[in-house]
Amino acid sequence: MNADQISELSGILVPLFVCVVLPVAVILIAAWQKINQDNKRTQVLMKAIESNCDLDTDKLIEALNSSDKRKKRTPRERLSQRLMRGCICSGIGVVLLAIALINYCSGLEFSSDPVCLTSIIGGILLAVGISYLIVYRTFRNQISQMEAETVEVTVKEVD
Repeated sequence: MNADQISELSGILVPLFVCVVLPVAVILIAAWQKINQDNKRTQVLMKAIESNCDLDTDKLIEALNSSDKRKKRTPRERLSQRLMRGCICSGIGVVLLAIALINYCSGLEFSSDPVCLTSIIGGILLAVGISYLIVYRTFRNQISQMEAETVEVTVKEVD
């Protein structure tokens, strides 16, 4: 094989590995992790059942299932995560748009990669960040209303 054939082959294989093999590997690793976690929970339950101790298996199952991080988050924590993601995405988007504007003002054509690519990625990140901030504001108002209703109900029950 000569150098032209090797460069042509690498030009085909690199995108193939990045677009096909890498996503499949990520999915396999995530699935393996979930299966491994389920197997560990099953082993703990089996040992608890085999030991015949006065352990309530229903409570043990509930405790093992409640260890999932997503189920533990309160509405306030989810709200603060949306705010954080919105600020990060918006900030990165603004920085990338500023870099694109600086590159454009320095004399580069708009179709060049330093201007076009950074403006596209910056615009997408800015839009995603703004959408997270809109969701944050909407749910903040809803959570405040829910908390106010909860306080009113508890006050009425106390009276």
